[in-house]
Amino acid sequence: MEKKTEADLEARSPWTGLAGIAEAELVPPAKPPQGEDVRAPGSKSVSNRALLLAALADGPSVIRNVLRSDDTYWCIDALRRLGVTIEVTGDEVRVEGIGGDWPNRQAELYIGAAGTVARFLPGALAAAPSGQWTLRGSRSLSARPLAPLVQALGEAGANIRYAEDDGRLPLVVTARGLEGGRIAISGDTSSQFASGLLLASPYARRTTHITVPGGIVQQAYVGITIDWMRRFGANVVHDERFGRFEVAPGRYTGRQVEIEADASTACYYLAYAAVTGGRVRVTNLQSDTRQPDIRFAGVLERMGCRVQAGPEGVELSGPARLAGGFSVSMREMSDQTLTLAAIAPFADAPITIADVAHIRHHECDRITAICASLRALGIDVEEREDGLTVHPGVPVGCALPTWDDHRVAMSLALIGARTSGIRLLDPGCVSKTCPSFFDDLRRLGMEALMKRA
Repeated sequence: MEKKTEADLEARSPWTGLAGIAEAELVPPAKPPQGEDVRAPGSKSVSNRALLLAALADGPSVIRNVLRSDDTYWCIDALRRLGVTIEVTGDEVRVEGIGGDWPNRQAELYIGAAGTVARFLPGALAAAPSGQWTLRGSRSLSARPLAPLVQALGEAGANIRYAEDDGRLPLVVTARGLEGGRIAISGDTSSQFASGLLLASPYARRTTHITVPGGIVQQAYVGITIDWMRRFGANVVHDERFGRFEVAPGRYTGRQVEIEADASTACYYLAYAAVTGGRVRVTNLQSDTRQPDIRFAGVLERMGCRVQAGPEGVELSGPARLAGGFSVSMREMSDQTLTLAAIAPFADAPITIADVAHIRHHECDRITAICASLRALGIDVEEREDGLTVHPGVPVGCALPTWDDHRVAMSLALIGARTSGIRLLDPGCVSKTCPSFFDDLRRLGMEALMKRA
């Protein structure tokens, strides 16, 4: 793994208070949690969609329960640099929409490691009548692919060029509006490419017809995009499998909305109950959410956990010993691949995870990262191109890099709930989506001793 650079550390926003933390030593809880309640932060994916929609809209919007994290900070910062008036009070954000025409027609926009912003903002910029902006990100974000999105936006009439390496940030976007028409886009690497094209399409001059020839990984996130576009007034139709879309020309209208709990983050709390044999309830998580990671509760049930869902949230009770001996496709809930891999050593038989080759292109190569981490802990693991198999074992505590990836850090922390001596290097990367993560673990009984650089 390459050494972290200043550009990566700059991706930590001033919102989180986690900058400068070099290490977290994890101390297992004295006893499992017994009916502890925890509240998950607002959804990162929904927060950044709502912020962009509100900025593009005609009129003001109020967005409640916005996630305060690195990703949303950089989204708001970029929108402000574009001339959008945004007022943040706690987790409530007021946005004065600009009607698709950015007031600041020239700006340098730094977006940290926010992948959603990198995929959602280029189309929104290109759809404006005029202006030129440079979009930059952290080292890790600049390594992630953008070519399918840039190519599709080019077919829609956008003028976007690569400032350095082809297919990667930084981008230079010169606005001249979008034409719309018939566009094909790849969806096998990230659903965010299709979402980025969809979000900008109402501002095209004519109807946009989008096809995704090879299908979309994590279709549910595209469903979330369409739901929120409709909330802000867009006219979108699609087929049952999200392979074809039609977006009519129009404009978003400001709204008052509330962001639901982040299901991806909530799953770490449920997995904590599973691995400790305790009981935890996520009070603001609803089982009928569109977020695909809610399905991870079903995987935990296969491992012997008991899940109860109702108006007061989702509660999970862990068994005395987790069950293994199965294979599971994590394609539609791939953000939980590392969560499952982290608790799999404590199961009574191997667990095989499949259909997640695309997570090699996230904040890091997540399959390589989790396999290397488990091997460092003394766990037998088999790596494949599209997944891995984890065998039961007893982890041995050691220092573990977090690969500048929030999901690596939060997943490895779960091992610290059962194993002494786990030390996470650069734990502050959790601030990308959940700055409160280690405080939440403390409330559930596990200590995290922070050491500054």
